[in-house]
Parts: sequence; structure tokens; C-alpha cells
Amino acid sequence: MRTIRKKISFFLLCLVLIWPLSSVETAAAFRIPGTCQIQADDGAAAAVKTLDCDYANNTYFSLRDIAVLLKGTEKAFSLEITKSAVALTPGGEYVPVGTEAIPWENIFSEEEALPEASLRRNEFKINGEAVSYYTMITNLPSGDYDCFITAADLAMILDVNIATLAEGSLQIRTQEPLSVSPEELERAGYFYGVNSVLAGDATTGEIYYQYQADMSYPIASTSKLMTCLLAMDAISAGQLKREDLITVSQAAALLSESSDGVIPMEAGQQITVQDLLTGALLPSSNECALCLAEAVAGSEEVFVELMNQKAAEIGLSQAVFFNSNGLPVYTQDPIPAKRQNRMSAEDMFRLVSYLLNVYPQVKEITSQQIAALESLELEVRNTNPLLRNLPQVTGLKTGTTNKAGACLVTSLAADDGAIDHDLVVVVLGTEDSAERGRVSGLLARYALDTFYAGSEERQGSQTVIPGPLPVQAEAAVDWILKTAIHERPQ
Repeated sequence: MRTIRKKISFFLLCLVLIWPLSSVETAAAFRIPGTCQIQADDGAAAAVKTLDCDYANNTYFSLRDIAVLLKGTEKAFSLEITKSAVALTPGGEYVPVGTEAIPWENIFSEEEALPEASLRRNEFKINGEAVSYYTMITNLPSGDYDCFITAADLAMILDVNIATLAEGSLQIRTQEPLSVSPEELERAGYFYGVNSVLAGDATTGEIYYQYQADMSYPIASTSKLMTCLLAMDAISAGQLKREDLITVSQAAALLSESSDGVIPMEAGQQITVQDLLTGALLPSSNECALCLAEAVAGSEEVFVELMNQKAAEIGLSQAVFFNSNGLPVYTQDPIPAKRQNRMSAEDMFRLVSYLLNVYPQVKEITSQQIAALESLELEVRNTNPLLRNLPQVTGLKTGTTNKAGACLVTSLAADDGAIDHDLVVVVLGTEDSAERGRVSGLLARYALDTFYAGSEERQGSQTVIPGPLPVQAEAAVDWILKTAIHERPQ
């Protein structure tokens, strides 16, 4: 019954993600102003200002208008908005500025142009804690600012379900926590703009949901997960130590100076293995990945052979690697081919399952929002946006190229009362980083809901818990490959 209710309630939210606004008649432009009728629960509807970004129905809603609408409900919040920052406090008392629920045409005259409002990752805090969402902030004639956000992001922030009542009319159901049904999203066409997605439990091998997960796609910098896996293998074998100093090669220094450089490096400089791992995983340093490859194998060419060997060893049937970092690789032909590392979402799930089970200490790196590279006297930030939005997130890796699109592999901590689990969400090939975070955030919540719903169903029944993993990586591979990966019944 609970599953049916969740599917029905989120089907309505699916419609919100693709619903048409009746007020929008303008052709696609950078910003299309409009109005939507929204009601809280069964209350009276109020006009909420909207901005469609680039395309009709890519709709962002006024936070100020919604703050007034939700006053007196369990999801009331206060707001402070400046030119580039938003502070939202759940349960706070919102103080209106006088422009709420007033249509655009009554705020700006025909002679006044709508002020600039770029879609970007503005500073956003909830209860004083930084989160990561894409928003548009615009200034109002009163001198105040308003912030515009998507319905999906608002639902995740407030933990509410949002339903379509009629064309151009929504309902915020403050009594219902957000529930996500990827099957309904798929039927609504939500994943048409994504190469593939997968959500599952890396500890047991159970796959909760997948879309085009058996097809091979470019994976960009998520390739660095394999690079770091091989580096950890070398550490485990005694070939390297975390405190070893690695000398930066001329090739790594040149990469650092290029447009794909992330961390400044000079040839001859020495960096610890630990800092190279952190640099590759957090800010996604291409030069750190190259340094690791050269430290493990002597050259990137030999290291790539090891990457492909490891892929075959752990059963990645569609994985192919050309370099250690995921950047495009040009051949030396007169008409050069432009090749990129590839694998399927299923392969990525298998790779991450292996990595998390054999080297769970990788999460000590990837769970950090900010880290210090002591040998470089440099502080770096994690590129994973979900670390700031969900407390259960422990990693793992972002990736972006023009061909691969925006990719994100997310790991989440879960506990069934007997053992700790690592849940994994793989999202490959979204059109931009804003959508990458949104798709991953929705699926992360779905994975957590599915896991804990399953834990409730298993209470009172006998649960088979796998024994401890073998210490040696080779034996662990056999354990993982023997773990049944099966579809969760729909």
C-alpha cells in the first residue's frame, strides 16, 4: 500500500517537472516571465511569479511568493535574499517586502526591462549550512531581491510533495514528505535528456532502478575512480606509501598549465601520494591523476594497460580506457580521432562496488567538502554538490566533457540495523551541472527511501548478511563477482 501511495504521489510531481504554464505564450528566450497558481494543501490559490530559463516550461518559482503562501503551515520559512546569496530558515517567520503574489506587469512597467537574472549556483544556506542548488536572483524596484528555484529543488529542500491540479495550477502538500518514483519519471520522459542512470546497494549488489544502464557512454572524470583504485592497489601491495613524495613530470606540468589544468604544478615539484589522491578525487585534478599513473606504472601508456586489465579482471564488460583522467584523447592520424574513456552505468556500479568494498577508506577522502593538500600548501574544494545537500552522502566523483555531458557517481551511507551499507547512484550524460545535481538528488532520495522501506519489510524475518570481506583484493574480487546483481521487482 505504501509503495502504491508513493508512486501515485510522485507521479503528480513528475507532471510538475514537465507541466505547461498556461500564461507562457512567448517563444523560447533567456528568461520568460509568467505566473502560476499555487495553493498550500487545500487552501486558497495564490499567484506565484515564475521565470522560464531559456525554454518554455523550464520553470523557476519565486521563493518570496511561496514563503507568503506557506506562512502558518508546517513548512513555513523565513528568507534573506541579497544580490548573490539566499538564506532560508525553516520554521522562521517570513517578513513580506510588498511584491509577493503581484504579477510581473504590476511590478515593472512596459518601459522597464526585466532586470538581469542569471541561472547560477548562488550562495545558498539552509539553517546557516551551505547547500548547492542552481537559482536565479533578480532585483525588484523596491530595492529588494527575489530568488527563483525549480519545483523539484524546492520539494527536496522542504521535503514536500508537489502535485499538478490543472494546467497552470499546482498544490504544495505540506503534510506529505517527498517521494520519488523513477519509473514514473521515465514514463514522463524525464530521462530522455540523460544517457543512463542506476541506483542500487553496492554492499549487496541489489539494483533498485536502472535506465539504459547496459549501454556504453563516455564517463569523463569519473574515470579517476579507476585511477585511484589502481593507486590504492599499489599502496596495498607495498609498491607505494601514502606519504611517498612523487616528482611532477614535464607532462604533468604542461597539463597543469593547459586549459584543462586544475592545480598549479611545476616540473620537479614533489607531492605526496595522499595529496595526489585527494587532488584527483575532490577538485578533479587531471594533473594529479597523471602523476598517480606515472607513479604506479612509470608512464601513462603502461598505466592505461593496467586500467583495462583491471576492468576485465573485475568484470567491466563495456569499459575501455585511453588515459588516466577522462579527458579526450586525440590520435596521431592525419585526421585524428577524438577518443574518450567509456563504460556503462552497470560497469560503473560494479567498479564502485569493488572500490567501496575493498577500499572503504576512499570515503575518508571523498566525504570531505574541503581538504588541505599539505605538500602543495593548497586548499581544495569537492566538486560533488550533493555533499552539501544530503547528510548521508559520502562521495564519490563528478565528471564533465562536451561528449560525456555532466556525470556524477554518488555514494550514500545507510544502516539496516545489522551492517552498514553503501548505496550508489550513477548518473551519466546530463546536459549540464544543474540537471546533474537535480537528477542525482532525486535518485539519491529514492535509493534511501527504497533501502529503508526494504529494511522495514525485513524486520522480523531472517536476513542473510555476508561475512567479512577477504583482506586480499584478489579474493575480494571473487566475493563481489559472486554477489548476485538482480533487478528489484517493480
